[in-house]
Amino acid sequence: MKYLSLTIMAAVFAVATVTSAYGGEVVSLRGANELAKDAKMFEKTRIMSQQGGFKRSWKLQPPSIPHTIAKERINLEENTCMRCHSAEKFKEEKAVKIGDSHFIAADGSKSDKVNGRRYFCVQCHAPQNNIEPLVENIFNSGGN
Repeated sequence: MKYLSLTIMAAVFAVATVTSAYGGEVVSLRGANELAKDAKMFEKTRIMSQQGGFKRSWKLQPPSIPHTIAKERINLEENTCMRCHSAEKFKEEKAVKIGDSHFIAADGSKSDKVNGRRYFCVQCHAPQNNIEPLVENIFNSGGN
C-alpha cells in the first residue's frame, strides 16, 4: 500500500513538473484554423525534373524520382515504371535500371521478376517539389 501511494505521488509530481515547465500552447500545422473550418488552399507546385537525377543524402537512400509520375500506374495488374526501368528496356529508354536488390526475396533467393516487396515503387521512391520545408532540415549523414 505504501509503495502504491509513493508511485501515485511520484506520477502526480512528474505530471505537474512537466506541465509547469512546458507552459505553452500546442500549435498545429493548420495554424489558427479550427478543425471545423476549411483550411486555406495550399499553393500548387510543379514536380521538379532533373537530368541525371538528384544527389542522395545518404548512401542507401532510395533515389528520388527526377520526373513527373502523374500518368504512371502501379497496381496489381501493371507497373508502368517498368516500361523504362526494367532490365530489358532501360538501355533503349536511356533510363536507370531497376536495382538488383529489387529481385531478391526476404529469404535471400533471387528471381527474374521484381519481388513483391519492391514492386510498388512509390513506397520508397518519390518525386520532388521545389517548396519551402515545414521544419528546418538539420540532418547530417556524417560524411559531409
